[in-house]
Amino acid sequence: MMKNTAQLALSVQLPDDEVFDSFLSESNSSVVSQLSLFVENTVSSHLNQPRCFYLFGLTGVGKSHLLHACSAYASQLGKTSVCLSCAELLQLSVEVLDGLEQIDFICLDDIQLIAGNQLWQQAIFDLYNRVLEQNNSLLISGDQSVGQLGLTLPDLNSRLSWGLTEQLKPLSDIEKVTALQFRASKRGLMLSDDAANFLLNRLSRAMANLIASLDILDKASIREQRKITIPFIKDVLNIS
Repeated sequence: MMKNTAQLALSVQLPDDEVFDSFLSESNSSVVSQLSLFVENTVSSHLNQPRCFYLFGLTGVGKSHLLHACSAYASQLGKTSVCLSCAELLQLSVEVLDGLEQIDFICLDDIQLIAGNQLWQQAIFDLYNRVLEQNNSLLISGDQSVGQLGLTLPDLNSRLSWGLTEQLKPLSDIEKVTALQFRASKRGLMLSDDAANFLLNRLSRAMANLIASLDILDKASIREQRKITIPFIKDVLNIS
């Protein structure tokens, strides 16, 4: 059993809109299909199924989105699941991982952040082994290939190379516009092509920043009862 403090720390709420259906990228469709199948294999107890998956790609390509989607899908299939960020784990004691191997499907985001931390590298290596012993599954993301992560624990490098490995490609501008419009429609908003392209051309092109700006516009639109037009975007986000 996990300690009470760990259980409290690991009660992470997944974003409702970060599921497979909202990850709109034709160039990454094969990766999404492989991830979906990997989650489905969690339901299977066959020992010959891969139990580990390493997903890498540049910052902003959607790794966190897909980890959230995988975790949500595992829960849909009746499995226990948790999705954790190494950024948050580094603020805690390594004891937070105690007993985590009892969870069917575990996601660890941004493993590159532990590159300079020997204690956490050892702790995640130990967790890796315990997960495999339990015949459970582990999905880990990073911003580089395993060999370029800069991990100083050779055993952890070895483990990350054991299972499936896929690279996410950056979204094209067209895919980003489509994704923004999809997110807007889920909020009951209508985001025109012109407005979406304006956001793309005036703001950081990272999807996380674009979606954060969409959240701000959504709240302002509700508060002021106005449609999201280019003048409205300029006014709310203070851009020209």
